[in-house]
Amino acid sequence: MIRDYTDEEARRALLLKWGMAAADEIPAWVAEMDYALAPPVAEALAEAVSRGVVGYPPLETGGELGKAYAGFAARHYDQEVDPGQVLPVVDVTAGVRVALDVLSEPGPMVMPVPAYSPQLEVAQVTGRERVDLVVDADAERAGIDLDRLDRLLADGARTLLLTQPHNPWGRVFTRAELEGVRDVVLRHGARVISDEIHAPLVLPGARHLSYLAIEGTADHAVAVVAASKAFNTPGLRCAQIVTADPATRDRLAGAPLVRNDSWSPLGVIAAVAAYTHGDAWLAALVQRLGEQRSLLASLLAEHLPRARMRPLEATYLAWLDLRAYGHDEPASVIRERGRVWLEEGSRYQPGLAGHVRLNIATSPERLTEIVRRTAGALGS
Repeated sequence: MIRDYTDEEARRALLLKWGMAAADEIPAWVAEMDYALAPPVAEALAEAVSRGVVGYPPLETGGELGKAYAGFAARHYDQEVDPGQVLPVVDVTAGVRVALDVLSEPGPMVMPVPAYSPQLEVAQVTGRERVDLVVDADAERAGIDLDRLDRLLADGARTLLLTQPHNPWGRVFTRAELEGVRDVVLRHGARVISDEIHAPLVLPGARHLSYLAIEGTADHAVAVVAASKAFNTPGLRCAQIVTADPATRDRLAGAPLVRNDSWSPLGVIAAVAAYTHGDAWLAALVQRLGEQRSLLASLLAEHLPRARMRPLEATYLAWLDLRAYGHDEPASVIRERGRVWLEEGSRYQPGLAGHVRLNIATSPERLTEIVRRTAGALGS
């Protein structure tokens, strides 16, 4: 059910990931998958374009999009979502910004790092300071340091940006971990914005639990979700803010339109199709990604035995510690010598040396060549 793009198809379809790469490079950097569009999504889009659906989207909460997401959350996460508490936004990072602008008190925002690089400046854009909660690079499993979080909130921080499942760590947080975060946040009367865009991409062996599904979170938290990462449709521009408290929903819905960039009607149609008819394709995707995870582990053991891969519990983005190979910026070395384009770890945590993020959502043959070239470039 998962069809790999050929190189030629990928260059035509993935204009950023493949279109910006040189002819002799294999791109494995930005979070796009080298797979053809899910048929239910492709069919819904083609039908919509044939009807001329290229105008403004309806300005509503809930609606067909809310119903579709509520059904998806019930099936995949055993989570009860009120469709009327689902609000469209242009993308997840914009949703985080809107939530900060509308809901959060003035004061710093706590950001666990390494973190999704486009969000490193979201606090500053809203006039706030970012304070980093640095994850121990040598820890076996990355997690939130609750004592450090407690100190940062005690010192005046008012919001935690929680990314879960986490990019680039690949972590799925447990109920106990999320309850620990809740307890610290409640102690200080702070707020949580939970970026859950990777929730559909939890791999075999783990299970996603929304922060909003934890008791006692409704009045201080929102979740920002989208179908775009799991169904490879980021250019269609549609995400959702999920609330569990009517007062929170009303504050967001009542914000001036200028605070919420207009989402796309085609993005809404694609999301509804994905949430409603995409389960079989998504199951095949998760199976493929699980196989790619296993393949990567074998390839690293054979070709890059000194590399350290954090446990990959979700996403298709492997976080690799290559410090043992002696390069502060290994991605630049790998690109220059091996013609493989990876993401530099310092993009996710300024000053972090020796790490890279590798996108495994490609064919087994390409992934094998990526690791082979990387090993040759590092001289392993």
